[in-house]
Amino acid sequence: MTGASIETTLELWASSLREVKKRIRPLFTQDRAALNAGLFVDGLLGDERRKTGWMRAEAAGDPGPWRQQALLGRDCWDADALRDLVRDYVTEHLADENAVLVIDETGFLKQGKASCGVARQYTGSAGKITNCQIGVFATYVSRHGHAFIDRALYLPKGWTDDPARLKASYVPGDVGFSTKPGLAARMIERAIAAGVPFRWVAADSVYGVGDIQRDLRRAGKGYVLGVNSNHWVTSWGKPQLFAGTAEEIAKMQRPSDWRRLSAGAGTKGPRFNDVSHDLWTRGLLIRRHIANGDLAYFTTWCPAGTSIKTLIAVEGRRWAIEDSFETAKNEFGLDHNETRSWHGWHRHVSLVMLAFAMMATIQHETNKPAPKKTKSNATPRHVTSSVGRSRKSAA
Repeated sequence: MTGASIETTLELWASSLREVKKRIRPLFTQDRAALNAGLFVDGLLGDERRKTGWMRAEAAGDPGPWRQQALLGRDCWDADALRDLVRDYVTEHLADENAVLVIDETGFLKQGKASCGVARQYTGSAGKITNCQIGVFATYVSRHGHAFIDRALYLPKGWTDDPARLKASYVPGDVGFSTKPGLAARMIERAIAAGVPFRWVAADSVYGVGDIQRDLRRAGKGYVLGVNSNHWVTSWGKPQLFAGTAEEIAKMQRPSDWRRLSAGAGTKGPRFNDVSHDLWTRGLLIRRHIANGDLAYFTTWCPAGTSIKTLIAVEGRRWAIEDSFETAKNEFGLDHNETRSWHGWHRHVSLVMLAFAMMATIQHETNKPAPKKTKSNATPRHVTSSVGRSRKSAA
């Protein structure tokens, strides 16, 4: 049987919480700020459904949210240093050479126009154009678990072209306009520079364009990146095996070209799709929904001989970031940030990332298989245990 007892899990929780508080202590010049940061994390891990300043203050025993607000606003500390600390913590506990770095974005619904980066823009969180902020995230996904390791707030042109607005929300002077793929490219660059072990990058069609493909090829990383149906695809070398839009190439596939493969386990079991792939160093992966026949297209870069099964498994890893967004919002208050500044957003989100990473690590540790009994530690047959003949561990 796998899993840990309730007692072991609680001990691991307590020790992990002490560890992360100890790790973040050097980020703060004042003991007061470090204490508030620890209390902030306690609040994120609490049972309250809304992780607002007042709720966190009540959990911390404070008469009001002022210390929580100071941590996100007035106190002097570097949110990017915390981001890097979270990245190192995740790779220390969940590292795997075959890991996938998944890039995606999520929306933060807002009222008014003062919150940094807010604008009427499309977000999949609402499924429509609405007033919101957009955050771009990188999630580390391995066989051990998954957790966020990077984040960036997207600033639309309406913000970067308005110096007064930037100043009012304390956006650093060296921050200018960047596309979402541009933000993602810098996240990938930071992960590679930090020596994060991963073999693949997966993302949807927002990020399947621009310099990301070129940068990953140069870095020797494979990718499965979504592209639109009008994306032009040509094979390399002579003779040219195929050329056309992704949609045109899909129509050229014979029934025998499709293979039914699982993209990994979902909430209701394995997720099967029909897949077609022109196997070469650079290729086109086409996914067909079994129920309605809808097609999705992905440009791939992989070592020659990489199987279709491997590529569809990499593409299937994208579900992990959707699960991360849902869990982080529902359980850790990712979208409960009440500050309006640039620093407030990045500080709040980075602290949520820390809480999420800690829980991902605990889950990995508690799900490890129990060590096999050996003759040296097995209970002698002639000794009867006082707690009964059968014990079950609680996961």
